[in-house]
Amino acid sequence: MSAHLTPSAQRRRAALFVSFFMTGVSMATWVSRTPAIRDATGASTAEMGLIIAGLSAGSMVGIAVAGTLVARRGARFVVLWGMVAIVLGVAVVALGTAAGQGWLVAAGLASFGYGMGSGEIGQNVEGVDVERALRRTVVPSLHGSYSFGICVGGLVGLGANLVHVPVAAHLLAVAALTAVASVVLVANLAPAVGREDADAGQRRRPLGETVGAFLAVWRERRTLAIGVIVLGMALAEGSANDWLPLIMVDGFDLSAATASLIYAFFGLSMAIGRFGGGYFLDRFGRTPVMVVSALLAIVGIGLVSFAPSAWPAAVGVLLWGIGASLGFPVALSAAGDDPLNAARRVSAVATAGYTAFLVGPPLLGFVGEHLTLRLAILLVMVLVAVSACFARAVTPPAGAARLSSRQVE
Repeated sequence: MSAHLTPSAQRRRAALFVSFFMTGVSMATWVSRTPAIRDATGASTAEMGLIIAGLSAGSMVGIAVAGTLVARRGARFVVLWGMVAIVLGVAVVALGTAAGQGWLVAAGLASFGYGMGSGEIGQNVEGVDVERALRRTVVPSLHGSYSFGICVGGLVGLGANLVHVPVAAHLLAVAALTAVASVVLVANLAPAVGREDADAGQRRRPLGETVGAFLAVWRERRTLAIGVIVLGMALAEGSANDWLPLIMVDGFDLSAATASLIYAFFGLSMAIGRFGGGYFLDRFGRTPVMVVSALLAIVGIGLVSFAPSAWPAAVGVLLWGIGASLGFPVALSAAGDDPLNAARRVSAVATAGYTAFLVGPPLLGFVGEHLTLRLAILLVMVLVAVSACFARAVTPPAGAARLSSRQVE
């Protein structure tokens, strides 16, 4: 980090914990109320896929522009406007649900998707920079904060379902809380991380040159392999985030409240994997941990798909969550191993991850309309298996300093 930046690495890390946590709470708030939102809008499974496509459309715009915006304005700028879009999106989803209008819910999800897609790329660029500054594994625990937010948001959703809190009131309260948290976190982020003209005397690249440089990293074989890994592992996480409550309601005949509890359990298992993952990564290395993670996710998804009852499916949810927890953050750390052009690589890999995270689930909705959601998630299992085949790509390249907590002890 450049000397002229005021916030310390510890303050930036704390701010990022808040940012990831509130993003997770916001996501879980929408997901935990999807059965009620479906009922309020009268949407079928395929129509819910179209509504969720609003999230994907917004995210595609966000991830398409985020890398360039980070290079030109810095990660903090992208995080700030991403959080604004999330707050606006959650509020519009609330209004659309109250009005019973699926198109308005989709519009709110588009804003939410833009904020999440762009803002989290900025957050990850900041996170990798903090990781290098502290010389210890940080990014998995940041994503653990997101997963913990998923857990907390899911539990609040459970309570809201049990006492029949109106969806609009629930979502508007979360939007207000996220707005307050955003003001605090942005003040504690460094203003110029990832910005190409951050160093004195460096000329600002023209827009076309910046976009070209962002796309050029995909010609690197290692970056391309990391992208394959993140596609499968991010889809494993995103498909659960969007469809797990409905899988439990439709596939196992559970109540919406119980489905929210299982979804919160998924968030908790993700958080456990991410907060505890640093120890295993430092002790055994990235590649073995990635392979074991993929195997756990494969077994977990298979259990959810084929379990005869809810109890073995809940075990599958646990394995699914732990297995999917480290794939995305480890891939981001690997993309940032080489400080030269690290921000571009992290942005590119994050873009691939959020594409899978937010675009894949709506496609599963269309497949699920014909095959049921429990069979549709087998496609996710196959892609996770493909990710495992590329696990060696996350091994630090020769000459790259390996991050380890032992380096700072």
